[in-house]
Amino acid sequence: MAIPSSGNPAAAGGEPTGWTAAGHGAQAGAGLPLPRQRQAPPDGPRQDYLDAFAEDDDLFTFRRSASARPPDPYAAVTDWNTAPAPAVPSGPGDGAPPSGGPAQTGGGRGRTFTGIAAAAVTTVLAVVVAGQVADGPGGADAQAQSATDQVREVRDPASRGDDRETPAEASGAEQPTYEQKMERKYALGATFAGSGKFDAIPGIDKAPGRGQKITYRVDVEQGLGLDGELFAEAVQKTLNDNRSWAHNGARTFERVHSGRVDFVITLASPGTTADWCARSGLDTTVDNVSCDSAATERVMINAYRWAQGAETYGDRIHAYRQMLINHEIGHRLGHGHVTCDKDGDLAPVMQQQTKFVDHDGIDCRPNPWPYPKG
Repeated sequence: MAIPSSGNPAAAGGEPTGWTAAGHGAQAGAGLPLPRQRQAPPDGPRQDYLDAFAEDDDLFTFRRSASARPPDPYAAVTDWNTAPAPAVPSGPGDGAPPSGGPAQTGGGRGRTFTGIAAAAVTTVLAVVVAGQVADGPGGADAQAQSATDQVREVRDPASRGDDRETPAEASGAEQPTYEQKMERKYALGATFAGSGKFDAIPGIDKAPGRGQKITYRVDVEQGLGLDGELFAEAVQKTLNDNRSWAHNGARTFERVHSGRVDFVITLASPGTTADWCARSGLDTTVDNVSCDSAATERVMINAYRWAQGAETYGDRIHAYRQMLINHEIGHRLGHGHVTCDKDGDLAPVMQQQTKFVDHDGIDCRPNPWPYPKG
């Protein structure tokens, strides 16, 4: 089927700078439908939004909105209640006699054989995992991990970056906090292309405020090996922070798992992100960035960036993820790209901080928030 396009080419460098998708919108806190366009409204930006940056006069460009779009025809909510396939039954236990014969008694030779067998299994695992890692979501980046470390991941799921239950979880041991999980980087290849099929994260996160209520769904591409529930929690916490687009009660965000929504924030592989962004005339491949695919219902978050971050933020991966969410939702709310204009100032959240913080001889500071003063 034909895919609507904005008609605008992607900005040089792979991240959009112009937006023409149809939508509907309102000033923050007006109680009207969610803005989608990028033209400035007649009254200009909210004064309290500009006041968030004391030294900057023109931080964000507001855009006009148009009519509502039809629901996303590409949404694919799969059955998240499907039980996993049963484990393959194991063979006879150690030392079981063949054909019902008597079990051998323990001894030095038996222990020696057990040690040799264990070493052989470890070696085989190392060879198999090392040979297969290049084909999985980790891609070339995961190959930097030694075969021994990858065998450790097979034998100890606690070292993995996905959401499968670990022995520690099964035993009731203390689990990492939300903050600890958000401070970790996870393996995912820069060129990984996923299945293109999505699962909606189940459950509802009620809107905590009384401002203009915006509803959204969180979709995660199948096969990423990332914690989708962590991503959904991060989106809800970030958007409803007073430093974010819910500032001063202007908006309140509610996550649902089905029905009509204002947008679908989607965690997807670099390949799938590029496909969906191209439907809105945007090229995300040059710098492996994310986008608001404004001709569709989807705000695309590049899973490589979510997992690995960007050089501009270094090890501050938690703050980078907050910036990533706020930046792309900022586009969906009608904001265009702007830059820091004075040495030492915070970069506006709508600066392309994945690509650069300093520019044109001006030294800016990384900043994940639209209203950093809270």
